[in-house]
This record gives sequence, C-alpha cells and structure tokens, in this order.
Amino acid sequence: MTADAIERRLGDALRESDATIAVAESCTGGLVGSLLTDVPGSSDYFDRSLVTYSSRAKRALLAVSRESLDAHGAVSEPVAREMARGARDTADATWGLATTGIAGPDGGTDEKPVGTVYIGVAHAGEWGTGESTSRVEHHVFDGTRTEVKEKIARRALTAVLKALDDREQEAT
Repeated sequence: MTADAIERRLGDALRESDATIAVAESCTGGLVGSLLTDVPGSSDYFDRSLVTYSSRAKRALLAVSRESLDAHGAVSEPVAREMARGARDTADATWGLATTGIAGPDGGTDEKPVGTVYIGVAHAGEWGTGESTSRVEHHVFDGTRTEVKEKIARRALTAVLKALDDREQEAT
C-alpha cells in the first residue's frame, strides 16, 4: 500500500474527524472491509463489514425493504441507499457505505450491464438536527470480475472521503 492509497487517506480523515464507518457489501464480497483493515490502527474507526450478497441477507441484516427490492432490483439506487443507511444505523456509526452491482462476467442486461454498480454513502448527523444524509453514485466499470470488484471497492472508499471532505467544507 502506498502512502497516498485511498484506504490510508480515508482512514486518516476518519480518525481526524473522530468518525466511524460500517460497510454493507454485495458485489465486492468483503473487499471494501479488507482494504479498510489493511491500514494499521483501523480499529480506531472501522466498525464492521457485512457481506449481504443475497436479497434475503439485505432484508434481514440491513432492513432493506421488500418494496425496493421488488420494484427496482438488488442492483439499484434505492437499494444502495437503504443498504448504506442500514449499515450506518445498525452499527450506530458515523458513516455507512454500501456496494451493490454486477461484477460479471455474467448477469448483466441491456439496462444493467456487467460492471454496473451503485455506491451508497450515508452520514449520521447529530440527533435532533435533521442533518443525516445519504447519497448514491452510479458507475459502470470495465474489466474482468476481479478488476471490476477492485475498481468498485476503491471508488466506494473515494466516495466516502469526498462526502467527508464536503461535510468539513460546509462546516467552515
């Protein structure tokens, strides 16, 4: 890992802001959590990573609604948002991060080709402020299954770092 690796930069930012993170992974199968824990001292900010590969797991562990899964499918913006919120809230963490997508080489459609991913990021505001937020990014990555998973995991960490930076800029 290089000194400027995204997992190190995000870890430093989380530690500096006294924030915690929990992850809900589908298509990345634990890779996001693995990257986060590659950083020594990550227990200062990393709470958990739940691999919720099936729709049943998403419902049981993250409270993703049957309605969202039925209406939009597991690979969708609403499900990514609910996964990120569920990870944040079940862990009582500052940040929730979620990945849901199609890593390939099969499983894609014209509407959702292989490489499609939705990355959800949820932030917990202070109780009573109404400042809790969530956002979702949509990407389509090229490459082998392993390459797509790696790109998704690193983009997911980048999405949290960007959201954290955006919050800090708003506060100043």
